[in-house]
Amino acid sequence: MTNETWGQVREELIKRVGKNNYTTWIEPLKLSHLKNGVARFEVPTIFFGDWVQRNYADHIRTQLTSAGALVDRVEFAVGTAAAEARPAIAAAALKPAAKAARTRASDEELPGAPLDARFTFDSFVVGKPNELAHAAARRVAEGGPVTFNPLFLYGGVGLGKTHLMHAIAHELQSRRPELRVLYLSAEQFMYRFVQALRDRQVMDFKELFRSVDVLMVDDVQFIAGKDSTQEEFFHTFNALVDANKQIVISADRAPGEIKDLEDRIKSRLQCGLVVDLHPTDYELRLGILQQKVDFYRSQYKGLVLADGVLEFLAHRITTNVRVLEGALTRLFAFASLVGREITLDLAQDCLADILRSSDRKLSIEEIQRKVAEHYNIRLSDMIGPKRLRNIARPRQVAMYLSKQLTPRSLPEIGRRFGGRDHTTIMHGVRKIEELMTIDSQLADDLQLLRRLLQG
Repeated sequence: MTNETWGQVREELIKRVGKNNYTTWIEPLKLSHLKNGVARFEVPTIFFGDWVQRNYADHIRTQLTSAGALVDRVEFAVGTAAAEARPAIAAAALKPAAKAARTRASDEELPGAPLDARFTFDSFVVGKPNELAHAAARRVAEGGPVTFNPLFLYGGVGLGKTHLMHAIAHELQSRRPELRVLYLSAEQFMYRFVQALRDRQVMDFKELFRSVDVLMVDDVQFIAGKDSTQEEFFHTFNALVDANKQIVISADRAPGEIKDLEDRIKSRLQCGLVVDLHPTDYELRLGILQQKVDFYRSQYKGLVLADGVLEFLAHRITTNVRVLEGALTRLFAFASLVGREITLDLAQDCLADILRSSDRKLSIEEIQRKVAEHYNIRLSDMIGPKRLRNIARPRQVAMYLSKQLTPRSLPEIGRRFGGRDHTTIMHGVRKIEELMTIDSQLADDLQLLRRLLQG
């Protein structure tokens, strides 16, 4: 296959993957050879090649085949030229152009992710499940001396992690406008790092991220398994902590529970304040609805909201705040369009699909968390290898409840318990079934846990 043909294929790939993705991931590829059904491309780094292999190899193979090439497999390898060029990346930091770039970066506003104007502390409804996270975020937002570093916020979807992150950034910008605050997602951190590798501007990247006063990274679980990005994140983290700069991190689970995250990063993330945003309770959901209603009444003049509707929604929609707020938005819009009072019957008709999908479905993770809390053990021990009796018995209780209260198969449950074999789960279930008939305390524990999980 000629380079001309590869050029035609590249033009088609722009249409398939989009210009931004093409510029970042396809354009740097250099066709090395095509023989015996294998198309090999040179890439700048191993990480780069792994990413393209996972996300774009099928697109490339399909387009090569369409162009008449006999391709069964696409491979990516670090080329000699790319390998030899890597020392030049560090050397480039000494060049005047790179120094000028760093000076420009320090003079300009840091290019972080945009902040949502709605996500402030004033609009954040505080309740028991999130009061500690709110208080910790408020402390960081004061912009005073660093008292815990990092602040690590974790919890499920729609529980307020991103809201608090934005609120901190807004408050810091208001209180301490001289501070350099950078907020972005872990995915954006990785994207910028890859761009720096591609453009041989790694030292500029390092200088930019080490020059901030407050670094805020959302959804840090995204970098798990991405070795090069983890390496750079680790060094950035250490540099900022050593300089007494504040770091705020969010994730969907605790540091110790993020699979494929390097142990040294887990350890560093756990050295500050780790705060769990618990699932919302009834009172918090009702408070959120009441706050939203005040806004919607100003938008939809004259609409009448019957008694009991908000209480009904707070009781039925328990998945997350986003679904809850979306349901209220739809309800007010529908009532406005049809010119009717918002009654319980209208809510049930208008939100039938949301109410059906929000019917409580227990997850194994929720069971593990509740059992760990009940027995006062760490969630990481619940799924870890420790066999101490005070850990093994709660683990078996969680296995038993997972089998009883979810439709998951034994192999599926085993995977959620640290990759255990299905026979181990079966043994744990049988052990609890035997003990509950002779151990009244265990029977009481099971009854209480069932009520908490199904209530």
